[in-house]
Amino acid sequence: MYQDLEGKVVLITGAATGIGKAMAIRFAEEKAKVVINFHSEDQKEEAVVKEIKEMGGEVTKVQGDVTREDDVKKIVSHAVNTFGSLDVMINNAGIENEVPSEDLSLDDWNKVISTNLTGSFLGCREAINYMLDHNIKGSIINMSSVHQMIPWPHFVHYASSKGGIKLMTETLALEYAPKGIRVNNIGPGAIDTPINAEKFSDPELKKGVVDLIPMGYIGKPEEIAAAAAWLASSESSYVTGITLYADGGMTKYPGFQAGRG
Repeated sequence: MYQDLEGKVVLITGAATGIGKAMAIRFAEEKAKVVINFHSEDQKEEAVVKEIKEMGGEVTKVQGDVTREDDVKKIVSHAVNTFGSLDVMINNAGIENEVPSEDLSLDDWNKVISTNLTGSFLGCREAINYMLDHNIKGSIINMSSVHQMIPWPHFVHYASSKGGIKLMTETLALEYAPKGIRVNNIGPGAIDTPINAEKFSDPELKKGVVDLIPMGYIGKPEEIAAAAAWLASSESSYVTGITLYADGGMTKYPGFQAGRG
Protein backbone atom coordinates (compact mmCIF):
# COMPACT_ATOMS: atom_id res chain seq x y z
CA MET A 1 0.00 0.00 0.00
CA TYR A 2 1.12 3.56 -0.73
CA GLN A 3 0.24 5.98 2.05
CA ASP A 4 0.78 9.06 -0.12
CA LEU A 5 -2.16 8.07 -2.34
CA GLU A 6 -4.63 8.60 0.50
CA GLY A 7 -6.90 11.50 -0.34
CA LYS A 8 -5.55 11.91 -3.87
CA VAL A 9 -8.10 12.36 -6.66
CA VAL A 10 -7.74 9.67 -9.31
CA LEU A 11 -9.70 9.80 -12.57
CA ILE A 12 -9.91 6.60 -14.63
CA THR A 13 -11.51 6.47 -18.07
CA GLY A 14 -13.24 3.29 -19.16
CA ALA A 15 -13.50 2.11 -15.56
CA ALA A 16 -16.71 0.08 -15.59
CA THR A 17 -15.12 -3.29 -16.39
CA GLY A 18 -11.84 -5.14 -16.77
CA ILE A 19 -8.58 -3.37 -16.05
CA GLY A 20 -10.35 -0.06 -15.42
CA LYS A 21 -12.57 -1.61 -12.77
CA ALA A 22 -9.59 -3.30 -11.09
CA MET A 23 -7.74 0.02 -10.97
CA ALA A 24 -10.75 1.80 -9.50
CA ILE A 25 -10.98 -0.77 -6.71
CA ARG A 26 -7.24 -0.72 -6.07
CA PHE A 27 -7.12 3.06 -5.74
CA ALA A 28 -10.13 2.91 -3.43
CA GLU A 29 -8.16 0.42 -1.30
CA GLU A 30 -5.36 3.00 -1.28
CA LYS A 31 -7.96 5.45 0.12
CA ALA A 32 -7.83 7.68 -2.92
CA LYS A 33 -10.91 9.52 -4.14
CA VAL A 34 -11.92 7.67 -7.29
CA VAL A 35 -13.65 9.09 -10.36
CA ILE A 36 -15.07 6.42 -12.66
CA ASN A 37 -15.70 7.37 -16.27
CA PHE A 38 -17.90 5.14 -18.43
CA HIS A 39 -19.06 5.39 -22.04
CA SER A 40 -22.69 4.26 -21.86
CA GLU A 41 -24.96 3.29 -18.99
CA ASP A 42 -25.42 -0.48 -18.67
CA GLN A 43 -25.33 -0.82 -14.87
CA LYS A 44 -21.76 -2.15 -14.83
CA GLU A 45 -20.52 1.19 -13.56
CA GLU A 46 -23.13 1.08 -10.77
CA ALA A 47 -21.70 -2.23 -9.58
CA VAL A 48 -18.22 -0.70 -9.31
CA VAL A 49 -19.55 2.32 -7.43
CA LYS A 50 -21.46 0.07 -5.06
CA GLU A 51 -18.43 -2.12 -4.38
CA ILE A 52 -16.24 0.87 -3.58
CA LYS A 53 -18.86 2.45 -1.33
CA GLU A 54 -19.27 -0.83 0.55
CA MET A 55 -15.52 -0.67 1.19
CA GLY A 56 -16.02 2.77 2.71
CA GLY A 57 -14.36 4.46 -0.25
CA GLU A 58 -15.08 7.81 -1.85
CA VAL A 59 -16.24 7.48 -5.45
CA THR A 60 -18.19 9.28 -8.13
CA LYS A 61 -19.11 8.33 -11.69
CA VAL A 62 -19.34 10.39 -14.85
CA GLN A 63 -20.53 9.43 -18.32
CA GLY A 64 -18.49 10.60 -21.28
CA ASP A 65 -17.13 9.62 -24.68
CA VAL A 66 -13.36 10.12 -24.70
CA THR A 67 -13.39 10.76 -28.45
CA ARG A 68 -15.37 13.96 -27.87
CA GLU A 69 -13.39 16.99 -26.71
CA ASP A 70 -16.30 18.51 -24.81
CA ASP A 71 -16.96 15.22 -23.02
CA VAL A 72 -13.35 14.96 -21.85
CA LYS A 73 -13.51 18.52 -20.54
CA LYS A 74 -16.75 17.58 -18.74
CA ILE A 75 -15.16 14.45 -17.23
CA VAL A 76 -12.21 16.40 -15.80
CA SER A 77 -14.51 19.18 -14.57
CA HIS A 78 -16.70 16.62 -12.81
CA ALA A 79 -13.67 15.24 -10.96
CA VAL A 80 -12.56 18.70 -9.86
CA ASN A 81 -16.05 19.90 -8.94
CA THR A 82 -16.75 16.76 -6.92
CA PHE A 83 -13.47 16.26 -5.10
CA GLY A 84 -11.71 19.60 -5.49
CA SER A 85 -8.65 18.52 -7.45
CA LEU A 86 -7.08 16.13 -9.94
CA ASP A 87 -3.86 14.39 -8.95
CA VAL A 88 -3.78 11.26 -11.11
CA MET A 89 -5.20 10.85 -14.63
CA ILE A 90 -5.42 7.34 -16.08
CA ASN A 91 -6.33 7.12 -19.76
CA ASN A 92 -7.59 3.56 -19.87
CA ALA A 93 -10.56 3.62 -22.29
CA GLY A 94 -9.86 1.57 -25.39
CA ILE A 95 -11.41 -0.64 -28.04
CA GLU A 96 -10.28 -3.24 -30.56
CA ASN A 97 -11.75 -5.39 -33.31
CA GLU A 98 -10.24 -7.98 -35.62
CA VAL A 99 -10.25 -7.16 -39.33
CA PRO A 100 -7.82 -8.28 -42.07
CA SER A 101 -6.01 -5.11 -43.11
CA GLU A 102 -7.17 -5.32 -46.74
CA ASP A 103 -10.77 -5.25 -45.50
CA LEU A 104 -10.34 -2.56 -42.84
CA SER A 105 -12.73 0.31 -43.44
CA LEU A 106 -11.78 3.90 -42.78
CA ASP A 107 -14.66 4.03 -40.30
CA ASP A 108 -13.22 1.12 -38.27
CA TRP A 109 -9.74 2.67 -38.43
CA ASN A 110 -11.04 6.02 -37.22
CA LYS A 111 -13.08 4.52 -34.37
CA VAL A 112 -10.06 2.73 -32.88
CA ILE A 113 -7.62 5.59 -33.42
CA SER A 114 -10.13 8.12 -32.05
CA THR A 115 -10.82 6.13 -28.89
CA ASN A 116 -7.38 4.76 -28.11
CA LEU A 117 -5.02 7.50 -29.28
CA THR A 118 -7.04 10.71 -29.59
CA GLY A 119 -8.98 9.91 -26.41
CA SER A 120 -5.74 9.42 -24.50
CA PHE A 121 -4.33 12.67 -25.90
CA LEU A 122 -7.41 14.63 -24.86
CA GLY A 123 -7.24 13.13 -21.36
CA CYS A 124 -3.55 14.02 -21.10
CA ARG A 125 -4.08 17.55 -22.37
CA GLU A 126 -6.95 18.37 -20.03
CA ALA A 127 -5.13 16.88 -17.03
CA ILE A 128 -1.93 18.76 -17.87
CA ASN A 129 -3.80 22.04 -18.21
CA TYR A 130 -5.42 21.60 -14.81
CA MET A 131 -2.14 20.55 -13.17
CA LEU A 132 -0.27 23.50 -14.68
CA ASP A 133 -2.96 25.98 -13.63
CA HIS A 134 -2.94 24.68 -10.05
CA ASN A 135 0.77 23.89 -9.69
CA ILE A 136 0.10 20.19 -9.13
CA LYS A 137 2.97 17.77 -9.59
CA GLY A 138 0.64 15.07 -10.83
CA SER A 139 0.90 11.67 -12.45
CA ILE A 140 -0.58 10.72 -15.81
CA ILE A 141 -0.76 7.07 -16.80
CA ASN A 142 -1.66 5.91 -20.29
CA MET A 143 -2.80 2.37 -21.01
CA SER A 144 -1.03 0.94 -24.01
CA SER A 145 -0.30 -2.71 -24.88
CA VAL A 146 2.48 -5.11 -25.73
CA HIS A 147 1.30 -4.40 -29.28
CA GLN A 148 3.00 -1.02 -29.25
CA MET A 149 6.05 -3.25 -29.72
CA ILE A 150 4.76 -6.57 -31.10
CA PRO A 151 3.16 -6.45 -34.58
CA TRP A 152 -0.37 -7.87 -34.63
CA PRO A 153 -1.85 -8.90 -37.99
CA HIS A 154 -5.60 -8.20 -38.37
CA PHE A 155 -5.26 -5.47 -35.72
CA VAL A 156 -3.26 -2.83 -37.59
CA HIS A 157 -5.49 0.00 -36.32
CA TYR A 158 -5.10 -1.17 -32.71
CA ALA A 159 -1.32 -1.66 -32.95
CA SER A 160 -0.95 1.73 -34.64
CA SER A 161 -2.94 3.42 -31.88
CA LYS A 162 -0.79 1.84 -29.19
CA GLY A 163 2.44 2.71 -31.00
CA GLY A 164 1.19 6.29 -31.08
CA ILE A 165 0.46 6.22 -27.36
CA LYS A 166 4.05 5.16 -26.68
CA LEU A 167 5.60 8.17 -28.40
CA MET A 168 2.89 10.51 -27.13
CA THR A 169 3.72 9.42 -23.58
CA GLU A 170 7.45 9.88 -24.09
CA THR A 171 6.99 13.29 -25.72
CA LEU A 172 4.70 14.62 -23.01
CA ALA A 173 6.99 13.23 -20.30
CA LEU A 174 9.93 15.14 -21.77
CA GLU A 175 7.89 18.31 -22.25
CA TYR A 176 6.42 18.51 -18.75
CA ALA A 177 9.17 16.98 -16.59
CA PRO A 178 10.40 20.46 -15.61
CA LYS A 179 6.92 21.14 -14.20
CA GLY A 180 6.97 18.00 -12.06
CA ILE A 181 4.24 16.28 -14.07
CA ARG A 182 5.12 12.65 -14.70
CA VAL A 183 3.69 10.83 -17.73
CA ASN A 184 4.07 7.07 -17.97
CA ASN A 185 2.68 4.15 -19.88
CA ILE A 186 1.57 0.62 -18.97
CA GLY A 187 1.82 -2.10 -21.60
CA PRO A 188 -0.34 -5.06 -20.54
CA GLY A 189 0.05 -8.44 -22.16
CA ALA A 190 -2.71 -11.06 -22.24
CA ILE A 191 -5.07 -10.23 -19.38
CA ASP A 192 -8.20 -12.08 -18.23
CA THR A 193 -10.79 -9.39 -18.97
CA PRO A 194 -14.31 -9.46 -20.44
CA ILE A 195 -12.95 -8.43 -23.85
CA ASN A 196 -10.92 -11.66 -23.91
CA ALA A 197 -13.50 -13.92 -22.26
CA GLU A 198 -14.66 -15.62 -25.45
CA LYS A 199 -11.13 -16.36 -26.62
CA PHE A 200 -10.00 -17.72 -23.26
CA SER A 201 -13.12 -19.91 -22.93
CA ASP A 202 -11.72 -22.02 -25.80
CA PRO A 203 -9.02 -24.27 -24.26
CA GLU A 204 -7.08 -24.52 -27.52
CA LEU A 205 -7.06 -20.77 -28.12
CA LYS A 206 -6.15 -20.12 -24.50
CA LYS A 207 -3.24 -22.57 -24.70
CA GLY A 208 -2.01 -20.80 -27.83
CA VAL A 209 -1.86 -17.54 -25.88
CA VAL A 210 -0.28 -19.08 -22.78
CA ASP A 211 2.44 -20.55 -24.99
CA LEU A 212 3.46 -16.96 -25.81
CA ILE A 213 3.93 -16.06 -22.14
CA PRO A 214 7.21 -17.14 -20.50
CA MET A 215 5.63 -17.01 -17.03
CA GLY A 216 3.01 -19.49 -18.23
CA TYR A 217 -0.29 -17.89 -17.24
CA ILE A 218 -2.81 -15.25 -18.28
CA GLY A 219 -2.49 -12.06 -16.24
CA LYS A 220 -5.13 -10.72 -13.89
CA PRO A 221 -6.54 -7.17 -14.02
CA GLU A 222 -5.39 -6.70 -10.44
CA GLU A 223 -1.78 -7.16 -11.57
CA ILE A 224 -2.14 -4.21 -13.94
CA ALA A 225 -3.84 -2.20 -11.20
CA ALA A 226 -0.83 -2.83 -8.96
CA ALA A 227 1.47 -1.37 -11.63
CA ALA A 228 -0.79 1.68 -11.91
CA ALA A 229 -0.77 2.23 -8.14
CA TRP A 230 3.03 2.19 -8.10
CA LEU A 231 3.31 4.62 -11.02
CA ALA A 232 0.84 6.97 -9.32
CA SER A 233 2.65 6.88 -6.00
CA SER A 234 5.71 8.73 -4.76
CA GLU A 235 7.59 5.41 -4.81
CA SER A 236 8.03 6.07 -8.55
CA SER A 237 8.82 9.77 -8.10
CA TYR A 238 11.93 9.58 -10.33
CA VAL A 239 10.18 7.67 -13.11
CA THR A 240 8.75 9.37 -16.17
CA GLY A 241 8.41 8.55 -19.86
CA ILE A 242 8.62 4.79 -19.49
CA THR A 243 6.45 1.91 -20.64
CA LEU A 244 6.06 -0.55 -17.80
CA TYR A 245 5.31 -3.85 -19.50
CA ALA A 246 3.15 -6.09 -17.32
CA ASP A 247 3.07 -9.05 -19.65
CA GLY A 248 4.59 -12.14 -18.03
CA GLY A 249 7.56 -11.75 -20.37
CA MET A 250 5.57 -11.74 -23.63
CA THR A 251 7.76 -8.99 -25.09
CA LYS A 252 10.93 -11.02 -24.44
CA TYR A 253 10.78 -13.26 -27.53
CA PRO A 254 9.33 -16.37 -25.86
CA GLY A 255 10.23 -18.58 -28.84
CA PHE A 256 13.84 -18.36 -27.69
CA GLN A 257 13.08 -19.30 -24.07
CA ALA A 258 14.51 -22.82 -24.30
CA GLY A 259 17.69 -21.70 -26.02
CA ARG A 260 16.30 -22.09 -29.52
CA GLY A 261 17.42 -19.88 -32.37
